[in-house]
Amino acid sequence: MQVQTRAIHFSADQKLVGLIQKKLQKLEQFFDRILAAEVVMKLENSGKVKDKVLEVRIKVPGNLIITKATHKTFEAAIDNSLGSLKKQLIKHKERVRRK
Repeated sequence: MQVQTRAIHFSADQKLVGLIQKKLQKLEQFFDRILAAEVVMKLENSGKVKDKVLEVRIKVPGNLIITKATHKTFEAAIDNSLGSLKKQLIKHKERVRRK
């Protein structure tokens, strides 16, 4: 799976990008026909605390799976997104199997 990351309003370090790629590679155990993944990281300034917004788009044959998470750290946001992506991939796999 090809993972493309973009950071908006800041530059992401290699450690963070590597962590995100490593965690997204684990999704291939649930659905092995993932074509590509795109991760967009943004800083959102809402009041005193800067929240981190992480949006993940996964391309699978015939569908696009999107999830968005907001948290104080990108590490926590990717963990929240992985649970949602896992459920959506399993649901998509069951739909494909029924056809």
